[in-house]
Amino acid sequence: MENSFSTPMSKTCRTCQTVFEVTESDLAFLKKVSPIIAGKRYDIPTPTLCPECRLQRRMAWRNDRNLYSRTCDFSGEKIISMFRPDPKVKVYKSDIWWGDGYDARTFGRDYDFSRSFFEQLNELIQTVPWPSLAAPDCENSPYVNYAYKNQNCHLCFAGNFLQDSYYCYNGENSRDCCDCLFINDCENCYELVHCENCYNTKFAVNSKNCSESWFLQDCRSLKNCLLCFNLEHQEYHILNQPYSKEEYQRKLKEYRLDTHQGLERAKKIFLDQRQTHERRPDQNFMTEDCSGEYLNQSKNCQQCYILQKQGEDCKYAFNGFPRIKDAMDIFFCGEDAELIYESVATGGTGQRLLFNNGVVLGVENVLYSIWAVGCKDCFGCVNLRKGQYCILNKQYSKTEYEKLVPKIIEHMKNSSASAEWGEFPDAKYSPFGYNETSAQENFPLEKEQAQKQGFNWSDYQSPLPKVEKTLPASRLPEAVKDIPDDVLNWAILCEETQRPYKIVAQELRFYRKHQLPLPRRHPDVRHNERLKLRNPRTKWK
Repeated sequence: MENSFSTPMSKTCRTCQTVFEVTESDLAFLKKVSPIIAGKRYDIPTPTLCPECRLQRRMAWRNDRNLYSRTCDFSGEKIISMFRPDPKVKVYKSDIWWGDGYDARTFGRDYDFSRSFFEQLNELIQTVPWPSLAAPDCENSPYVNYAYKNQNCHLCFAGNFLQDSYYCYNGENSRDCCDCLFINDCENCYELVHCENCYNTKFAVNSKNCSESWFLQDCRSLKNCLLCFNLEHQEYHILNQPYSKEEYQRKLKEYRLDTHQGLERAKKIFLDQRQTHERRPDQNFMTEDCSGEYLNQSKNCQQCYILQKQGEDCKYAFNGFPRIKDAMDIFFCGEDAELIYESVATGGTGQRLLFNNGVVLGVENVLYSIWAVGCKDCFGCVNLRKGQYCILNKQYSKTEYEKLVPKIIEHMKNSSASAEWGEFPDAKYSPFGYNETSAQENFPLEKEQAQKQGFNWSDYQSPLPKVEKTLPASRLPEAVKDIPDDVLNWAILCEETQRPYKIVAQELRFYRKHQLPLPRRHPDVRHNERLKLRNPRTKWK
């Protein structure tokens, strides 16, 4: 189907039957981003899925929070990986994958015009080795994923430039933080949700430039405050009421925040009180002609959610990195990239990146590729590094490439199964189960529902850790000062799910440093609780 690039239209999603609009600006974007090969433009057709179904499909390709023990298929050693032990997918230890020991072009193959493109791409997905983790240049951080230049971190995901931090998701440029969700430039913080430039602050939501404080909502530039809402430039306040320094310190001790019961009482007050205070209509700052939530210093970005500074001319973006321009239908993309469409984890400079997953670091004119790092002018490549003029990982000359790609596009338009050109790869080809991915977090489904909709599902259960003893969380001492060192050898049973979890040494040091009681819920439960505190993507009048 070709675009007229002129007439807006209503379409019905072929999955959920929702009617959605393709606007004039959408058509103009599709024209602008359509690939140009040997001087000819190959028009991208209008989408067949509604924006939500397109996002769900992309999210089903990204597992960033589930890690497993498995064997490296190159060396045979035990490794930690985002891929469960599954013989269908080959996995190399990350430093081997990034090294010079092999070239993914050795897995290259000719294009077969008698078969669908996605089937051939899927064969590469199951054949070409994957890196065990997406964690380049991380130091002493074996349990991090989709991370860059993290140091001494444990179970931190989708975050960059973190130091000495634990159980954080989407953190940037922060250190000595634990159990945080989307933080920037924070230090010595605990249980923050969408906070920036905070120091020694615990249990804060949508707050900036705060220090030495507890339980804040929508606050700016507070110091030594407790249970405050919508305050700016204040000190020694409790429940928005001012106190002298001596009164504040006395009352703060009365809350006994160093004990489990005291912390739970304060948390209940916070959750009850936050329902009674006024809220900002959104968490957008310094934006122009934008719609969505958590947008920062951006211009002309529509229906976007979380854009980290200087986004421009974007639509349907979920978590766009800084300085992203001319992008539509993306998930975790950006960082000085432009002209991106229907992609996941793509960017790191570059342009015209279409239907990709994990294509990063100086990439240009890359289409339908997965983990093509530092590549240019590539089509349908998997786990390839520094390639150019490659198709299905096979090397071609520039002339051969420019002759073959148009033929493949025409073949994809007329695929016997269904039209493939203009569609992101179906989630059934994802190496992950739906329940392992970001899709389950944002579009939760039961197993039968997911499989009925064509998604994969994983029934794999990691073996229980070997421990000296198992302890119900309810039997943990009230205060961290009463926790013995051998807690590191225990399995603690989550008070909500009964799932076992362990305390690691650096985590215990953090709790002792801040006189915080040990958590009594599994890290996944705590993460889900933080997700509920962020503002939703839905907007209301």
